[in-house]
Parts: sequence; structure tokens; C-alpha cells
Amino acid sequence: MMIVGTTTGINMRAEVQVSDVLHNCIAGNFQPARSGATLDNRSSVTGGVLCTIPRSDETDVADAVDAARAARLGEWSTWSVSQRADLLEAVADVMESRLEEIAAVESRDTGKPFRLAATVDVPRAISNFRFFASAVRQHHDGFHEMDGALNYTLRRPVGTVGLITPWNLPLYLLSWKTAPALAMGNTIVAKPSEITPMTATVLAEILHEVGLPPGVFNLVHGLGHEAGQAIVEHPVVEAISFTGGTNTGAIVGRTASERFKKVSLELGGKNASVVFDDCDLDKTVAGTLRAAFANQGQVCLCGSRLLVQKGIYEEFVARFIEAADQMKVGDPADPDTSLGALISHEHREKVEGYIALAQEEGGTIASGGTRPSLGDPLDAGAFLRPTVITGLSTSCRTSTEEIFGPVVTVHPFEDEEEAVRIANSVQYGLAASVWTHDLSRAHRVAAAIDVGMVWVNTWLLRDLRVPFGGVKASGVGREGGHHSLSFFSEPKNVCIQL
Repeated sequence: MMIVGTTTGINMRAEVQVSDVLHNCIAGNFQPARSGATLDNRSSVTGGVLCTIPRSDETDVADAVDAARAARLGEWSTWSVSQRADLLEAVADVMESRLEEIAAVESRDTGKPFRLAATVDVPRAISNFRFFASAVRQHHDGFHEMDGALNYTLRRPVGTVGLITPWNLPLYLLSWKTAPALAMGNTIVAKPSEITPMTATVLAEILHEVGLPPGVFNLVHGLGHEAGQAIVEHPVVEAISFTGGTNTGAIVGRTASERFKKVSLELGGKNASVVFDDCDLDKTVAGTLRAAFANQGQVCLCGSRLLVQKGIYEEFVARFIEAADQMKVGDPADPDTSLGALISHEHREKVEGYIALAQEEGGTIASGGTRPSLGDPLDAGAFLRPTVITGLSTSCRTSTEEIFGPVVTVHPFEDEEEAVRIANSVQYGLAASVWTHDLSRAHRVAAAIDVGMVWVNTWLLRDLRVPFGGVKASGVGREGGHHSLSFFSEPKNVCIQL
């Protein structure tokens, strides 16, 4: 892949040229699928074909696993913790030097605003590599004395791990898994979403540029039910880290557990933003607006259910709608753009289906819900205005099912008890935010909401050391800090009699 752009400042219209044919990366070699089959990767901004990717199958996955298994027994097995940490730092350095170029690729591939990719996605990927380089240097395990003996714990890599990542945050989430897996000495077979393959290829190139031995990181493009399923089923792949939809996650979890593989599943969410009448209105409108519509609402953590206490409901909703109406939808390269295109035209149709369903269920489209008129060539893109829906039951499908788009439903509540009941009334349990000046209330409500993560008077403020993940249908296991390092390693106790 050739990327052309500037590397100083933030150039919101960085020119980018990308190879129109991407390949798998197996044993350090970039190659097509054995079958020669390909898939088109289309732009959600213009509808045109950006590039083709291999339509890999079980034979390509087998080649990648063989390469990973060979690399496990080779030079990589002799690398020290310090050497692996240094490599992660080198990856971060290269990515930082090419930040704008990579952000331009991510924006083009996903349809998200370039500013978002340049200020969030790529910097976070850089931080992931730097963080886990530091974390693995400081990681330690137990030492226990007993009468006449001592015990100590060693950490060993799991072996070959499969990483399957989604389309909404392609580089961000692939780096979140790749960095700790490499830090602990594993070899990798990765499959990015076929909808957003570009920055995965960039990462593969950078890893080999900085000296990662061939076969340690292997990249296989293709469809989930073909290449992804082959990774999960392969007997040599000892662990699967998957981020994606809950239905697919159930298949991955079932397949992995039948084969006694370690599995980490980060799945969907239908997250509540709980707004109490003593909140800071200005701060809360801005914060919940960001939570609802960041990345076109295509973040598993987005606050897609807005619960507002009745004392401020009318004023809050009016201000929220006014702010939503002022968000600019359009060209991802424009620095003033708030929302770019959705990931695909098919996904926009799914989101629009929920907007129509909301009206059938008695809801009112208070703002948005339509496609903007942007002129050529953008009218061919998968754009949708931010949508605010009121008047729905808290138990209807629109209010309880994950839409994964720029759609928020708004519901009034009377008191803490009702707010918690509504927040907990869905199958998901990923995240929530609570907006109040009452610290005691914040503690009570945060403890009572059945989710893995709660933000108070903020949203998506992340410390990479803390556990990340959800409960119920939102996933299994935790990522972040020592949780990731533990997942990608196996503890071995050694007991020595003195």
C-alpha cells in the first residue's frame, strides 16, 4: 500500500493514494488468496470501489497459522520482554511520524471525518502501543513463601492467537489487541473487517518495517463466515479475541468453547445516558450529544438512550435538539464536518429501518431522520442526519435493540429508582453515563446500573489501565492493562522446596 500525504500539522485535506489491490500478509509476504478470489471494498462516501481484497478461505488461514506456528519456534521465542517492548515503541514512533497519512486512509476507508481519525483513532492506536510497551515492562506476578518452600509464577505466551476486529474503529481496535498479544510473546493471525481493510494492511507493513520477524503477525482478509470462522475453528489457534456484534459473538464463543480455547468477546451495547435535574445543563447537553453521535453513532459505547429527569425534560430536550440540528453532516475532509458517512449504504438502510419502526411504535422524529442533500458526488454516499426520537415506550424494539447509527431515543423518568430500572431493562450491559452534581447519587446510581463501565459527568474518558468490557449480552471477559496481558498469557506456578 502506498500512502501519500503531509506529516506536519493537521492538514484536513491531505491527499492520499492507496493501492487498488490489497493482499494478505503471511510469513512476511504480501500475497493474494490461493483461490485468486477477491472482494470489492467500496467507499461509503462516493459509492465507488476503493480497492479489492483477497476473499480468503480455510487454506489461506491454514497457511497463516503454519507461518505463525513456525515463527513461535524461531527467533521470536528468544526475544526478551525488553526487546518486545522496544518493538512496540518503534511501531508507535513510525505511526506518529505518519499520523496524517494513516488518518487519511482511515477516513477514506470508513467515511468518518478526517479530524476524528487524526485526533482520536490514530493517536489512540499510537497510545495503545506505547501503553503496552510500558505495561509489559512493569508487569509482575506473585511470589509466595511457605514453610520450607517458595512459589513463584511465570508468564508464558498463549501461543498463536486469532484477532477478529470490526469496521467502526479499525486501527484503534486492532492495535488494542495486537499490542498486548505481541508484548506477551504470542504470534498472531488477524482478520479485520472486509469493509475496512486498509489500515490493517498499513499496520502489517509497519510491523515488518520495524523488524518484527516474519510470521509473527499474519493478516488474512475475507468474510467472517469464511476466513473468520476458519481462524476460530483452527486447532492450533489457542485463543480468540473478538470485537463485534452480539449475534456473531455468540457463534464465536460457542465455537471456541467447544474447542477449549481462551476467548474474549467485546460485543454490543444499548447504553443509557442518565441525566438528573441538578446537572450542569451546558456541559451535559454537549457531553450527551457527543455520546450519542460520535463516529456517526457507530461506537459500541455510544449513549443511544437518553434518560432525562422530568423536572428538566422539556428544556433539556429542546436544547439537545437545537445542538443536534447544528451538527454538520458532509464531506469527511471538511474540518467543520461533525458527522461523515455511515459505514455502508446497506448499514444506512438498516438504520433507516429502525427510524421507520420508531414511527410505527408511536415515536416522534423530533430531529433528523433524513438523508442530507450534499450535491455531487456526496449525494451518492451513505450520509444520514443525526436523529432524535421522542415519545417511545422504554420497552419497544427501537428503545431496546442496538441500532449502531446516529439515532438516540429520549425518555423521561421520575426518580433514581425509575432511571435505574429503565437503564437495566435491556439485554446489554456495556456502559452508561450519569450526569448529576450530587456525588452520593452518582455513587448509588453507578453501582446500581448493571454494566461494565460507568462515566460520571463525562463520556469515553479512558484510562488504559482500567478494565474494559461488559456484562449480559455485551460480552465475556475484560480488556485493558493487566487484563489484556493476562488474557494473552498463561501463568505457570513453580514450587521449590528449600
